[in-house]
Amino acid sequence: MQSKSEQITTLIELNDELENYFRNTIIPQLFVDAELILRKFTPPAMKQFNLREEHIGQPLTNVKENFRFPTILDNIQHVIDSSEILEKEIQTTDRRWYQMNVLPYIVHKSGKTDGVIITFIDITARIRDLKEQEKLISEHELLLDTIAHDIKNPLTSLGLSVELLKKLPEKGLAKFPVLLSKVEGSLVKMKDIIADLVHHRWQGQKYQAVEELLDLQNILEDVRLTLAAQLQESKAVIKMEIGVSEITFARRKLRSILYNLVNNAVNYAAADRAPQILIKSTQQDGYMVISVSDNGIGIDQQHQLSIFEKYNRVARIVEGNGVGLYLVKQTLETAGGKITVSSTPGEGSVFSVFLPLGEEHVLA
Repeated sequence: MQSKSEQITTLIELNDELENYFRNTIIPQLFVDAELILRKFTPPAMKQFNLREEHIGQPLTNVKENFRFPTILDNIQHVIDSSEILEKEIQTTDRRWYQMNVLPYIVHKSGKTDGVIITFIDITARIRDLKEQEKLISEHELLLDTIAHDIKNPLTSLGLSVELLKKLPEKGLAKFPVLLSKVEGSLVKMKDIIADLVHHRWQGQKYQAVEELLDLQNILEDVRLTLAAQLQESKAVIKMEIGVSEITFARRKLRSILYNLVNNAVNYAAADRAPQILIKSTQQDGYMVISVSDNGIGIDQQHQLSIFEKYNRVARIVEGNGVGLYLVKQTLETAGGKITVSSTPGEGSVFSVFLPLGEEHVLA
């Protein structure tokens, strides 16, 4: 049995070992007793939470704001009351993330919790990486949806051209070269989409389209040529009022946005009149605003938000999978833009696309 002096010596040695551990650990740790008094903390806690030596011995309520985590006192009290370990991810008001572990300090003789030891592990970088991965996954899903949708477009045009070829009388062979050219154009379009995908896959560019200086009129002409068969079949008339034409954006994305809007204006035409489509561009509050107006069937007020949801189709008078407007909205929001719609059932709709302009394109 140890003498009293030996017991004191042992306690001093144990205390020195504990002090040495607290001085050298690289993890922020706190020791709080059952009365919520701060008894000890490691040097990293001084840096992370701006603690000072004079805080030792003070109630934690006096320094709780240092932790920038509003429910920390409730969490500590829960562990003291329940003697259960608490593990949770927390975000402080300075937007840093921590894995917080609150362990009960149990006195073995009495079996009671005499306080807690709190460990904070900075996981900000890990959370940031996870968010980047989620963003990348979202971009890949959007890309796959876009590819599937974009390939469907020339296929539709190809199908229309084939149907027109079937209807040609023997004496109407003069139109054959024109229709054959449209068939060939659709096939070239599909080859370009696939080639673009393969190029970005092998270049390791995370499938992100490259931004370049674009002329809106050139993009609209590309869209018009792609939809030539549908426009001819529906007798649609397109008018343009281009006030702002230049913008730095991804060519494929802008073409896809405008294609979807013009294609919808043709597909959702009223049965008693040919489609009349007006495309305008203006500058507004640092955005290029492209509006696509039509005289189609229109959209009820109650459905004007849901049309941008994936797989949502309000009107089923034409073939489709309800992805087009969803892709438009997602593409724009990813680029810092947006899309709005105003519509009157039976009269038509106006879709307005807002594309952020760089400083070099903003007119004084």
